[in-house]
Amino acid sequence: MIPTRPFAKTGIRVSALGFGPMALSLAGRPSAADAARLVEAVLDRGFSFLDTADTYCLGPDDLHHNERLIARAMAAPRAGPILVATKGGTRRTTDGWQVDGTPERLYQRICESHDALGGRASIPLWQLHWPDPRHSIAAMMQPVHRAVEEGLVRFVGVCNVSVAQLRQACDVLPIVSVQNQYNLWHREAETEGMLEYCERHDLVFLPWRPLGGDGLSQRLNEIKPLAELASERGISPQRVMIAWHLSKAQCILPIVGFRRLDHAEDCLGALTDALDDTDRRRLDALSASDLPRRERPAAWEGMPPLA
Repeated sequence: MIPTRPFAKTGIRVSALGFGPMALSLAGRPSAADAARLVEAVLDRGFSFLDTADTYCLGPDDLHHNERLIARAMAAPRAGPILVATKGGTRRTTDGWQVDGTPERLYQRICESHDALGGRASIPLWQLHWPDPRHSIAAMMQPVHRAVEEGLVRFVGVCNVSVAQLRQACDVLPIVSVQNQYNLWHREAETEGMLEYCERHDLVFLPWRPLGGDGLSQRLNEIKPLAELASERGISPQRVMIAWHLSKAQCILPIVGFRRLDHAEDCLGALTDALDDTDRRRLDALSASDLPRRERPAAWEGMPPLA
C-alpha cells in the first residue's frame, strides 16, 4: 500500500501521492465504464487523495463531469477515508476556461459540486481555483465561509495565489492547502516564498503539472541531467521528477494524472526513489535554456498570469 502522511492540521492522513483524474473528463476521454474502472483500481492501490474541479469537463453543458465520475467510483465501501479536493472559480467555455470569482456564482457552484459529489457529506476540501482580479480575495472567500458554516464544505484551500493573497484568505477563514503550478519550468513557489510559508504554517502544498503537463512530460528525456539520473537509477524520468518534488520540502504532496494503470504503478515507485542533496542540486541548477519549451495553450489565454 502507499505510504500516508498527515494532511495539514485536518487530523486526516492521505496517500503521499495524489491522483488527478482531470484527463478522464476532457477531449479523448475514455468511456464512463473504463474511467470508473481506472479510478476504482487507483483507489484499490491505496491512493486516498483525489483532485478534481467543477470545470473538468468538455464544455459548459458538461459541468461537474469529473466530480460525478469520482462520486460513482467511490460508491463502493472503502477501508479508509478518501479525501476529495474539488475547485471552483473558473467558467468553462467551448474554447477553454475563464476566471469567474463572482461571489454569488462561487456559492452556486459549491452547492452544485456538493450535489455532484453525492450530496450527503460535506465536500472534504474545496479550493478557490483561480483568483479573479475583479474581486478581492476577502470577497471571494465570503461565500466559502458561508458554505463551511452550512456544512457544505469541511476544509478550504486556495490555488494560483501569491503569499500575500494567501494571507488575505487566511484572514477570512482557516486555509489548509495551496495548489500552485510547480515544476522545473515554474519555480516561483521556491523563489517567492510559498514553500517556506507552507512549511512554517503547516499547510499542504499541492503542485499542479509536476511533470510539466501535456507536451512536456513526454519530453523529459531531452533534459540531460534528468535523463542521466533516470539512466543511473534504471527508472523513468517521470519517477525522478516526482522524487525531486518530494525532496524539495516536507509540505509537498504531488498530484499525478494518468489514463493507464501502468503509469500509476510507475509514479508510485517514486515514493521509494529518494534523491540525495547532490542529485537534487543537479536538477536545481537547470535554467530555462536547459529545458524544452511549449507555448501556453490557447485555452488559457483568458486566464490571468500566475500570482
